[in-house]
Amino acid sequence: MPPAPTPPQADAATAPATTAPEASASEASAPEASASGQSMEMLRLLSGFQQSQALYALAKLGVATALHGGPMTVGELAKTTETDADALGRLLHILSGIGVVTHHGEDAFALTPLGSTLVADVPGSVRDIAIMWMETHYAPFSELVTTVRTGIPAATAHFGQSFPEWLGTHPEHMPVMASAMANLTYGPKDAALAGYRLPPGEVVADIGGADGSVLARLLADEPGRRGIVFDTERVVSTAHARLAGQGMADRIEVRAGDFFESVPAADVYLLSTVLHDWDDVSCARLLGRIAEAAPHGARLVVVETVLSEGDEPHPSKQLDLTMLGMVSGHERRETEFAALFASAGFTLDRRVPGPVDSPFAILEATLTR
Repeated sequence: MPPAPTPPQADAATAPATTAPEASASEASAPEASASGQSMEMLRLLSGFQQSQALYALAKLGVATALHGGPMTVGELAKTTETDADALGRLLHILSGIGVVTHHGEDAFALTPLGSTLVADVPGSVRDIAIMWMETHYAPFSELVTTVRTGIPAATAHFGQSFPEWLGTHPEHMPVMASAMANLTYGPKDAALAGYRLPPGEVVADIGGADGSVLARLLADEPGRRGIVFDTERVVSTAHARLAGQGMADRIEVRAGDFFESVPAADVYLLSTVLHDWDDVSCARLLGRIAEAAPHGARLVVVETVLSEGDEPHPSKQLDLTMLGMVSGHERRETEFAALFASAGFTLDRRVPGPVDSPFAILEATLTR
């Protein structure tokens, strides 16, 4: 309710103190309560860095995975995970407030469905994403002010080199990066890919395909088609084990190279969450390399988030914040994708929206030049 109009005031020097009626307690407290509520909400948002670290601890230390088998006492959990019982108990009680765990009896906890997303190797897990973000993304975001002032990605300011360059000198992070991408494939991306069929074409090249999990997912029930996973040597090396484990090693070839220099020939090209990593000039160069290698009429399939236009909450906005801090790329609107495709001779054919619980969409284009 808006505040009541302020009555005309007498001259402060001459008016007696009793001329203004005394406001009721409810009228006096309403604006104050509203301001207090907004302050508390802002403090909740500002404390997100603490919450993310608490969830990271739950994932990294294997606490969520240990609880996956059923409720455990704090003592049992501490022994299983080799952690301090007092600190662990406090952490679990804190996280019960956001619905990740729930109290089970006097000194035990159980995992909730939300907390189960931090369990290793289960459908819908984002455990490895949690670990990757906290170990490679968390610290660089301390430089986001630098990004807003200068346009330089926070990661570049923090590491002294671009994030891809830094990863190249820290190969110890590559396994969890590959696993994090697999988390996306079999979690949020899977909802968008469910029921989707690639355009016709015998050979499908997944450019920037990392461990090949997306391509394996799409070709699993199409035995007559062959695939190529193409990425840098340090990234694509994780694909051999992934494809062998899924029984796809005989149909999907693994190749290493720089997609800004050249890409393999194919009938269909897949780019899954690749373009958002790069600025428009770099994306145009990559798409140009695909156009050079592809026959006329080749199809392009792009799996990305499409940036929301309005004020509504949307995962694409959070992902764009990640891009702002970490790389030179960004999330794009559909019109921006269409313009980018056209710069390399591709015409956008259609957008296949994902379900409401997935931020991803699929864009199909045809090489017409």
